[in-house]
This record gives sequence, structure tokens and C-alpha cells, in this order.
Amino acid sequence: MKRLIIFLVALLFLFSCSKQKPMKLIYPKAKTVDSSTNFFGTVVKDPFRWMENEKDPDLKTWINQEKTLTDNYLAQIPYRHDLYLRLKQLYNYERQGAPWYKGGHYFFFRNNGLQNQSVLYVQNSLDDTPRVLLDPNKLSSDGTVALSTYSVSNDGKYLGYAISRSGSDWQEIHVRDIETGKDMPDTVKWAKFSGITWYKDGFFYSRYPEPQKGKELTSQNLNQKIYYHKLGTAQSEDKLIFENPKEPQNGFSADISHDERYLVISEWHGTSGIRIYFKDLTKPNSKFIQLNKNFDFNFSFVDFVNGKLLFITNFNTPNYKLIGVDPNSPELVNWVDILPEKNYVLRSVGIADTNKIVANYLKDVVSYIDVYDPQGKLLYHLNLPAPGSAGVSISPDLDFGFLTLTSYTYPGTIFKYDVKTGKLEKYWEPKINGINLDDYVTEEKFYKSFDGTRVPIFIVHKKGIKLNGKNPTWLYGYGGFDISLTPYFSSVRMLWLENGGVFAVANIRGGGEYGEKWHLAGTKLHKKNVFRDFIAAGQYLINQKYTSHDYLVIQGGSNGGLLIGAVMNMAPELAKVAFPQVGVMDMLRYYKFTIGRAWASDYGLPTESKKMFEYIYSYSPLNNIRCDSNRVYPATMVMTADHDDRVVPAHSFKYIATLQEKCKNNPNPLLIRIETKAGHGAGKPTEKILEEWADMYAFAYWNIGVKPEHSIGLAKQAQK
Repeated sequence: MKRLIIFLVALLFLFSCSKQKPMKLIYPKAKTVDSSTNFFGTVVKDPFRWMENEKDPDLKTWINQEKTLTDNYLAQIPYRHDLYLRLKQLYNYERQGAPWYKGGHYFFFRNNGLQNQSVLYVQNSLDDTPRVLLDPNKLSSDGTVALSTYSVSNDGKYLGYAISRSGSDWQEIHVRDIETGKDMPDTVKWAKFSGITWYKDGFFYSRYPEPQKGKELTSQNLNQKIYYHKLGTAQSEDKLIFENPKEPQNGFSADISHDERYLVISEWHGTSGIRIYFKDLTKPNSKFIQLNKNFDFNFSFVDFVNGKLLFITNFNTPNYKLIGVDPNSPELVNWVDILPEKNYVLRSVGIADTNKIVANYLKDVVSYIDVYDPQGKLLYHLNLPAPGSAGVSISPDLDFGFLTLTSYTYPGTIFKYDVKTGKLEKYWEPKINGINLDDYVTEEKFYKSFDGTRVPIFIVHKKGIKLNGKNPTWLYGYGGFDISLTPYFSSVRMLWLENGGVFAVANIRGGGEYGEKWHLAGTKLHKKNVFRDFIAAGQYLINQKYTSHDYLVIQGGSNGGLLIGAVMNMAPELAKVAFPQVGVMDMLRYYKFTIGRAWASDYGLPTESKKMFEYIYSYSPLNNIRCDSNRVYPATMVMTADHDDRVVPAHSFKYIATLQEKCKNNPNPLLIRIETKAGHGAGKPTEKILEEWADMYAFAYWNIGVKPEHSIGLAKQAQK
């Protein structure tokens, strides 16, 4: 009898450990309104449109209810805090950016490990002791004021820097005297999507009219203009340089040649296609010359070298090339191909040692660097220490520079780079505590999508992994706007890997991994290719026995949030857990907020034709949620933030309200995590990053039924 009792107690203990009791979820009841839109005869109901009004008092109540629900759900996970502590351990290592040279000084960023924002340092030579030039951590107590852009004047006297508050895209520009380290009285407000382009004793910048009070985070961004601010003057005295009142939705950026002779204006109508204007600043009364008439191709200004304006362009060359334009004869017939198109993609070009051209290519999603003379003759190929993503920091004034190399299991390491010989010498490397990176491996595989297209996928895991279909696997994707997901190291990712997990990145269509053809194959009436490529990536991981549906987690942010939302509707059975982050979820109204209209170059507009409307409507995450007993959605935690003025949080609010209403009986939780004093992601302080990842990992592990014992043990050991 005693043995029987012991057996029953042991069985009860085993059952209680292996089966977590699901929390009873009662979703907040969101009010509905009678709102709809008629698209070419199809009436689309929009009962949660009221959530677009950020000042609606009912919205505040609903947000608080949702936050309480999510907080209570996460609080039940016993190892949530342990995951936070382990992430803090992994994140706590010194990180440094490559130095860059300007005006007789070297500048670089450094983070001691847990600083909310990285600190900008300056030194007069590489042998000098660096001194702090700008510490963004002193701009706010909680790290929510971040540096959004910066630029050093050509004479090395001034640092122009822009700050953003709580993650907003709005920028406030200030000027700091580099020698004294003190700010000057100059302040420029309502800049957005702007650089700081120095010229003589001032700078060019891009700004919008001051928005209506209370609408700063949602109103459309129209009528951007370029101004010139002269140091020591009020913003009201700034000189208007360029505008296009006939096309108020267009935006502009300013570049200047290294010798400050040519001002180059890039006009954009969407996220693809650039119209170029340039002007000779040595001629006081010179007018802007327009280089091209439409927005069919991209142009990116490099510099003025050997009498030619250099541009990277995909003009009739999907993989991009480098062209030279004589400013005195800028007609198309006179353009010269300096670096003709190759069968892999040209991503960036820099000028070093007066006129050497350092070209950074992308070949099967890893960096490939060649160095040329001004006429395009190959001088040498730069041999990288390992496959990965390389960034080059060079100046026309120096015959050496710096190269940063990173990959999924290779932390960002800086090399000093001799431009004349191509020699690389290790300059700085991080020291990561508590993890042996030699225990992990990165594989690049290729799988076939639904239509036979060959798609690359990176798979990272511990060496010696068993392909038994039971490995927790995290699949990430983006697929849009010509953005390439190249390999990079992330210490927070190591938590997933050290517990035997698999991390995978699918380089799906819509990105720029294989040039403009790859990008266009995932846009407008081809957008579903993106979602199907991602579904095929998940299925590949399952077929190859890395994982199974019950252990697969999918994540994507922004355009990637749209991706996850669409995939959840198209293949709800694919994954066990889903994280649609700051996603474009309402595809029928995305263009009505802030800069959303610019995304039409990738998405198309639902108002432009019946065909386009029907296509967009057929995949819009908000408009395709369907639930029944045979259709189960994965455990979902939607992610957004209150100051996101890139993809306004109304997208996520309306989406989760609809999901909870239509799928209230879904066996898996459907929650939303709403961050405060944060935006689309840029500038997010370290503390918020750690808290966010701790919640995501806790939610994922809890719902796939796997306890991250290794990380929990290390966290508890460190506390003793």
C-alpha cells in the first residue's frame, strides 16, 4: 500500500510538472461602430475604425484592459524573470562600432554592455585616449531619448545630431562644438526622415510643416521641404532650398560631394524610385539640373570623383551598377558605366585614398568586396576572414579604413583595412562571457518555394543537433522594400540557441538579396509570393526534421508583421506560436497615416483599381481572420508601441480586437503587448529590449511546452 501511495504521489507530481494549467482568458469587450468603405462595389465593414482616434477615451480604457490581461498571463510563467536575468547576462558585454574619420578626428560608438544608449567618442588620433563627445543616456533618465542621426562638419568643428523621443520618427536637431563638448543654441524642430548635410557654416535638412496638436503621431506627412540652417541663427530664418508643391506626398534628402562643390537632391515618391537633381554650389546663381524624369529606378549618390558624379543605380540593370555622370553633359547618352552590372548585387560603394572605389556586393546573401581604380579596373578582391556581413568605414582623405564583419555566430569584429594592399589587421573584437560560440554552427541552405523558386535560408543551431522534429525553432522573415536580411550577431538570440533551439532566417522574395527582380517578385500583384515563400520555409524546416508544427515559432516586424499576419490566415496550422510585431495589418487603410502612402510602391493602393483592391483585400491580415473548430490559430502575441508613428498602433489594435472577437474560443491565447514610451523600434533602450525579449521567450516556451532549463540554471547560479 505504501508503494502504491508513493507511486501515485510521484505520478501526480510528474503530471503537474509536465502539464501547465491553461489560464482562463476573458478578452476585453471592444465597442464596435457602424463604419464601412465601398471599394468598387464591395462594402468592407470596419467596426473598430474608432481605434484610429488615439484620443478616444474608450481606447485608453481598452488598452489598459488588454495590458492587464497580457501582464497577468505573462506573470503566471514561473521562469519569466529568470529569462530576463539570463538575457541581461548575455547582453552585458562591450560593443563598439568601427571608427570613422572626418575633419581631423576619429569618431566611434561604444556601449559598456547595459547602457540604454551607445555613447559617441572622439579622438584626434588612433593612439589618443578617446573622450566622450555625446552620451545620449544623459538626455533622459530612462533611455527613451535616442540619437537618430548625426553628422560631423567637414572642418571637424561641429557635430550635428538629431534626437527622437520615445521612439517617434520626429527629429529635433542640435549642434555641439566638438572641441568644448558644449551645445550651441541652434535647434531645429519637426525634421523627419532627415539627414544633416554640412555645407560651409551650416547644414541642409528635411522637415515637414508643424503638425496639428494632438495629431503628431497619426496625421499624414505631406509637403516635406529641404532647408538650409546657418549656425547662430533662428530656425525661422532658415532658407528654403527645395520643394515640390505639385506633389505634396513626395519627400527629399540632401547629399553633398566631399569637396562641397555639388549639392545632390534625391526626391522620392515611395520606397522605390528616385528622382535626382544637382547643383554646382561654386556658382552662386546656378539652378538645379534634373537628371531623370520619373521614379522608375533607384539612384544613390556616392561622390564627385575625377570630374564625374557617381551614382549606384538599377537603371536597366536589376543587380545595380556604378555610373559616372558629367555634370556639364548630364544627358543619358553621356552616362558612363564605371562598374557594369554583375550576376550578383551591388549594395554600396565608398571612396578611399582619393579615388579608389571600394564596392560591396551581396553574393548569396553574404558580403563580397572588390576594389577598383576610378576607371573601373579591378585592383584586387578583398578576402574576408569569414562569410558574413561586412561594413566598410573609409574616407577619401585616408589610405586606410576599417571593416566590421559579423554573422549569426560571429560577433561584430573590427579590422583595420589597408586600402592599398588589401591587408586586414584585427583592431577590436568583443569578449562575450558565458557562452562558447564554437559550439554553434550556421548553415546556409536553399529550398524550393511553392512555384519552384530557389530561396536561401540560414539555419543556426548547436553542433550535433538531432533532426528528430522536436527542436524548438524560431523562424524570422521580412520580404519587402528591397531590404536584405544579411547575417548578423545578436546576443539575445543565444538564449534560444543555448537551450537546444534552432534559429532560422528565410530570405524570401520582396527583399533585395538578389536585386530588383527579387524585390519586384514580392510586390503589388505578386505580394503573396512573400507569404508563400515563408510558409514553404517553415515546411522545409519541418520536412527536414529540424522541428514540427508543435515547436515552430514565427516572427516578423513592420512589413514582417504583415507577413506573419497574412501567414496566420493562410496557414494557421504552420506554427504553434506567432509574433506579428508593429505590423501593417489593415491593408485597406495603411496609406492614410503618417508616411504610409510611400509604401504604395511595394503594396499598391486598394483605391487604384478593382483588380488591385481585390488582390490586397484577399490577403490583408485584418480582413481575412476566420475561426472555427477546425481552424486553430497559433498562440499569438501581437507587439506594438504607443509612440509608433511609422506603422501606427491602430493597425495592431484593430487586428487583435478582431482576432479576439472572432476567435474567442481559440484554444491558444491571443494577446497584445503594448509598449509605452517606445516607437517602431529604432532607438529602443536596452532595458526595454531585454524586457521585450524576456516576454517573447517566456510566451514562446510556455506555449510550446518546453522549459528552458539551461538558461534558468545559469540565471539562478548567477544570483547565488
